[in-house]
Amino acid sequence: MNGARRNPPADDPSGRTAAGPPQAEHPDAGRPSRPGRHRLLRLRRAVAGLRPRMLAAFLAVAAISALATAALTYRAATNSTLDLTQDTTLDELRRRIDVLSPALPFPPTQAELDRLAGQLSGTNGFRDWRVLASYGTIHSEWTQPVAVPPGLQATVGSGRAAFQRFAADGHPWLAAGVPVTYAPSGVTTGVPTRTPPGSGTPSGLTVYAVLPLDREQAAADEVLAGAAGAGVFAAVLAAGLALFAARQVLRPVRALGDAARALAQGRLDTRLTVTGHDELAQLSKTFNHTARTLQGTIEELRAIESQGRRFAADVSHELRTPLAAMLAVTDILDEDAEQLPPDTGTALRMISNETQRLTRLVNDLIEISRLDAGAAPLRTEDVDAASAVRETLDLRGWSERIETDLPAALPVRLDPRRFDVIVANLAGNALRHGRPPVRLGLREADGELVLTVTDRGPGIPPAELPHLFDRFYKADKSRARSEGSGLGLAIAQENARLHGGIIEAANSPAGGAVFTLVLPLGTPSEDQ
Repeated sequence: MNGARRNPPADDPSGRTAAGPPQAEHPDAGRPSRPGRHRLLRLRRAVAGLRPRMLAAFLAVAAISALATAALTYRAATNSTLDLTQDTTLDELRRRIDVLSPALPFPPTQAELDRLAGQLSGTNGFRDWRVLASYGTIHSEWTQPVAVPPGLQATVGSGRAAFQRFAADGHPWLAAGVPVTYAPSGVTTGVPTRTPPGSGTPSGLTVYAVLPLDREQAAADEVLAGAAGAGVFAAVLAAGLALFAARQVLRPVRALGDAARALAQGRLDTRLTVTGHDELAQLSKTFNHTARTLQGTIEELRAIESQGRRFAADVSHELRTPLAAMLAVTDILDEDAEQLPPDTGTALRMISNETQRLTRLVNDLIEISRLDAGAAPLRTEDVDAASAVRETLDLRGWSERIETDLPAALPVRLDPRRFDVIVANLAGNALRHGRPPVRLGLREADGELVLTVTDRGPGIPPAELPHLFDRFYKADKSRARSEGSGLGLAIAQENARLHGGIIEAANSPAGGAVFTLVLPLGTPSEDQ
């Protein structure tokens, strides 16, 4: 454990070896399947993309502009046409009354009212209007399918000329009414404004003309249809402009995204082609500058790291030869340590222990350097994993100290030497930093080899779990020295990764630490 001391275990009801608390329920429970979620996410990204938003904005502006223009044009055209029709109808009715009313005797008879109405309407009338002449309770014959609105009759009966638009039988109509008054000279007139105020006398005769407005309505509908067509054309044009603008904007944005992904994948020489002088061009220049700076920094860091690794490897190799000589000498002196004075024997044993510790450190440094340089070959062969575990424990004298739960046989394909390193590091870590009983289990699960090492020690502090496999990491900061080199778990993890597996650390709910090795039963790569 790289010299780690463990605190009381965290709750882990699941008993699994992965670090962190268990989850009672999967967070995706009740959600669509993974392919369905991927399709939903792709659809959401497509809808929320810049192109759909620009297209929607252009279309919204075009639609609002077209609708506003169509509404204003329709209103202006309709009002202008109707105002012209109303004024023309009223003026024409007044003019004809001025011409025909002087010959009408008062009080008029039914026949005379019919004759007056016939002269004002029909083929001699304005367009296809129909006229109703009324005097008291006498009314001319009325052939129009609609009646004069009561409101208009009340207004005209009060002595004022007026007109009113209304709808009947699904068609628009215009009704105009003119009261006939006596002028001071005794001449009747249909134009009250020609009589000085207070000089005209109501004659009791009123004339109404009713005119269908289908022609004006058709003209207004044509205007509306034209405006709608213009709106559709504007929308289509806006969509085309939006797509063109989106293409011009998204092309450099897409190129920037591709370049960022390439940069994230390690292609540090990725650069963008800068065209123009707009904001996107400035963004491309900024990206290129950032990429150059990042490339220089990473290359410098890689060079420093490479120098450090080379230095550690060189020093380790240089130390190997004198350490071998020192070990040989200390082995010879250890045989005579009992015959030496007590102080000298103690010093000799201390030198021997430190020499052995320094030898292990140098060997670990050499191994980690080879792993970092990619010079650690994986030589796989068909082995019995259960037998390999037994041999590892027997070789180090741990068979009596570790309880095992091993199958009779578990054939796998792996590198026996590296598997021995992994098992030795995990078992030795539990023996040094845990408490008995230490248990080692081996099984096959879902086509994978699973090896677990548990102990009854104080456990691993939760804050230390993410760092256990860091190099030279020691959880107990108060212990400057320990029997291990601080590289054992890091080397074990690298060997597991060479096999395509992983080592995980956690706390057992019963107390103590749990280390789990998971390896594929086959080989991830060809022998090197």
